[in-house]
Amino acid sequence: MISPLRAVARPAAVLVGLIVAAGSVAGCTKTDSTDGGSLLGQLRDEGTVTVGFAGEAPYSFEQDGQLVGATMALHREIFKNLGIENVEGVSTDFGALIPGLQARRFDVVSAGMSILPQRCEQAAFSEPEFNYTTALMVPKGNPEGLTDMQSVKDSGVRMAAMTGAIESDYAQSLGIDAMQVASPQDGMDAIASGRADVFALTGISLNWLAKNNPQVPVEVTESFVANINGVPQVGAGGTVFRTEDVELRDAYNEELAKITSDKDKYLSIVGPFGFTEQELPDPNLTTATLCEGAN
Repeated sequence: MISPLRAVARPAAVLVGLIVAAGSVAGCTKTDSTDGGSLLGQLRDEGTVTVGFAGEAPYSFEQDGQLVGATMALHREIFKNLGIENVEGVSTDFGALIPGLQARRFDVVSAGMSILPQRCEQAAFSEPEFNYTTALMVPKGNPEGLTDMQSVKDSGVRMAAMTGAIESDYAQSLGIDAMQVASPQDGMDAIASGRADVFALTGISLNWLAKNNPQVPVEVTESFVANINGVPQVGAGGTVFRTEDVELRDAYNEELAKITSDKDKYLSIVGPFGFTEQELPDPNLTTATLCEGAN
């Protein structure tokens, strides 16, 4: 997500280590800065950063034993510029990412996670990396003519949403009793099997899912900015850090700004994963503003 805090379903996460420089699989890496040392300095000394990811394409996911996606591409560029050559990953359900970060199972969260006030109380976010909008996955032909969240409510159809996702929050705010699913794949399966009539998620994720599963009889509506109680839900996602790792977050933000301020460079990194100028962060939409709950 730009996509949103999701399901705690599997207590044991699968380690998928990708050493960026060599492209090989690696083992578990401890992340411990509790001794008062600098995590940034420790990561530079070790040459490796461990990221938690939730397997949501096209943000960060595993493909052929390697970590790929737009967020991973940004991390490879930024951490390399910070003197950290290798990136390893721990696969975790979306809802377990911030708890896993707090428990020091990894150093940062790489998931394009939406910057929301309740999350800002638990962790520190980078400046926005992606703007996001919502879309709906529906059966081929869109038989109910759904266009946005209000149309879902008005139609009374069965909606699926990722557990803990921002779209799940939208549903709750509108009084929609949404079926909870653990992953984008589960959401698409619910539509294909007829267990749900619509699956709401970020447009970039749903379009990637549909494009890469052409055999499944679903389609994706035009993306939209959700309007909840008269308030447009403009949002953005970023990388997540522990609140005490300010030095690492600030150094990351410095490198991120060099990318997001250069449209061509930004698109050269994230464009291969379906991201366009539409996802380029709005410079007026800051993490401080989003953490305050302002749109």
